[in-house]
Amino acid sequence: MSGRWEDWPPAKPIRVEGGIKAKSKRGAIGEQWWSRRFIGVLETYGMASRLARGRSYARAGQVLDFELSQGKVSAQVQGSRVRPYQVRIGVLPLTKAQWRRVRERLASQALFRAKLLAGEMPHEIEDVFAECGTPLFPRSSGDLDMHCSCPDWGVPCKHLAAVCYVLAEEFDRDPFAMLAWRGQARDELLAALRELQAQRSGTAPDPALLDTPAAPLAESLADFWSPRLSPGRLRALSAPAVPSAPDLLLRMFPPPPVPVRGQDLAEILTPAYHRLAADEGPPPAGETR
Repeated sequence: MSGRWEDWPPAKPIRVEGGIKAKSKRGAIGEQWWSRRFIGVLETYGMASRLARGRSYARAGQVLDFELSQGKVSAQVQGSRVRPYQVRIGVLPLTKAQWRRVRERLASQALFRAKLLAGEMPHEIEDVFAECGTPLFPRSSGDLDMHCSCPDWGVPCKHLAAVCYVLAEEFDRDPFAMLAWRGQARDELLAALRELQAQRSGTAPDPALLDTPAAPLAESLADFWSPRLSPGRLRALSAPAVPSAPDLLLRMFPPPPVPVRGQDLAEILTPAYHRLAADEGPPPAGETR
């Protein structure tokens, strides 16, 4: 064998148990349009060949301790060395002024908020961000801060690439993750949209949504049975609802972080909600529920 390191066979990664495995077993990774668009954007930066190197890592479950926060993703990836590599992917966050414009634009269309709550990213949301002076996805590789503790000088290395694929599937699972990565947490965004919608309608936000106490019943008897909204608003609200995801309640009100036999409670409840939704439907003839 030659003494040049370029001629050495590539080292195989140390296999691990309990890693984060990509759901996709073959072909492209990413089920929804926004996650596929995210990977497609990265490939336009000239990263296509390097991203492909990390696909097998993502599918083998080599990514450990994946954590997404505002403007940053941190993870550990098990490579060929005993100690996992530390990976970080940062993104240039939106400014406060940019987010203010985005929130005002999103609040102008109730469909945007309804789709986000249903686990969907509206196709028009890219246009919303563009109209507000900032793209939803990073404009160039310069907007990304990619770092890995491995000795590979190339960016992205296969460890960074694996985390990109896991990140894309996290966007699949929760579209709010994409917005959180760009700097706006889910709860903050929804609270701001509720407040803006209340201002536009000229009514006070629902006390139950804002966690503020309602007026005592004794003080509300005079108008207790009168509608709080005009007939026109009531007709608008009675329009057909946007179909919601089976686990919408879990997304809106996450269960407490209680492990059950080593598994997160939300991970246990999510498939149960999907099974319940699949079982719903009209009963057979002659049978009641």
